[in-house]
Amino acid sequence: MDLPPGCMVSEKQCQKVCKLKKSLYGLKQSPRTWFGRFTKSMRVFGYRQSNSDHTLFLKKQHGKITTFIVYVDDMVVTGNDPKERKALQNYLSREFEMKDLGPLKYFIGIEVSRSSEGIFLSQRKYALDLLQETGMSGCQPVNTPIEEGLKLCVEPNQVSTDKGRYQRLVGRLMYLAHTRSNLVYALSVVSQYMHSPGEQHMNAVMCILRYLKNAPGKGILFAKNVDHQSIEVYTDADWAGAVDDRRSTSGYFTFVGGNLVTWKSKKQNVVARSSAEAEFRGMTLGLCETLWLRLLLQDLGYLSRQPIRLFCDNKVACDIAHNPVQHDRTKHVEVDRFFIKEKLDDKIVKLPKIRSENQLANILTKSVSSQVFSKFLDKLSMCNIYAPT
Repeated sequence: MDLPPGCMVSEKQCQKVCKLKKSLYGLKQSPRTWFGRFTKSMRVFGYRQSNSDHTLFLKKQHGKITTFIVYVDDMVVTGNDPKERKALQNYLSREFEMKDLGPLKYFIGIEVSRSSEGIFLSQRKYALDLLQETGMSGCQPVNTPIEEGLKLCVEPNQVSTDKGRYQRLVGRLMYLAHTRSNLVYALSVVSQYMHSPGEQHMNAVMCILRYLKNAPGKGILFAKNVDHQSIEVYTDADWAGAVDDRRSTSGYFTFVGGNLVTWKSKKQNVVARSSAEAEFRGMTLGLCETLWLRLLLQDLGYLSRQPIRLFCDNKVACDIAHNPVQHDRTKHVEVDRFFIKEKLDDKIVKLPKIRSENQLANILTKSVSSQVFSKFLDKLSMCNIYAPT
């Protein structure tokens, strides 16, 4: 660090610099230094850092568990040991400047509410503030975040739009995907054109905002369920759906104990030569996520002995997964095929049959009608917490 202005030094010392004993706020390494200091303090107090999620800390003693997860300097503490929670609070107060905000109600923009049905998560205030800032509070609402059958692309003579505004809007909308899995596919599409957005791309973003106006308080419900060891994943892929490069889009929903916990919609890195090849890559993506969830549950004390149920509606892909015969149409996904086959042989995963109309991940890979969209949202436990009167 350069010497601060006004520091009186001799001419021989004018080339010297200051050595920092602690990281200053605003420097690039500040977050890393802060988290290292925090992790060291927690280990001294007897907490173990999870290997599945390094921001998760756990302490098990006398058959009870206390856990907390940290995001920068915000923290959520939970567990079934009240004495340990109080001791942790006292320890943190001694080590750091800390404020106890009481029961969890609001965390990094996510609203938390409880009822007899379970725990509700939503971002209603964030969505309303976004609509207010963009001047869309009085817009005409729509029933889907993206028009049915819409295919965006980069046109040679497209009408340009404000690139900075487009990027800010997409960035702010992407934060809503923490509790709004129904926005994931639409955001996956519009985020692919951040470098050169056109008028048609901005119209697609405005469509997402109009969908928010339809139900700004829509969130996700975690219902009470004692079967925490049940893990399910729905995977799907839209073959060659991208107009610009003909790449496929993969998507998955994962459920633990019947509750939706993670989701993703992403364009694949390579072009698939067949729908089975695209499905294999989607299956592998979803299976890797559920294997991570399995390890995370094991850290929390729930050792799942039930096989993961992976739902894929592509019969060819499922048949080849059980019997990986080598031929020209599948040699491009050889690693994925053997990865899935290995988990099948070890009884870690099984592939139940599912019909296409029951494939929940369908809305993560393509734009569908409002009727189909609403039907799938009902199955995903998406509910409007703050229903308008």
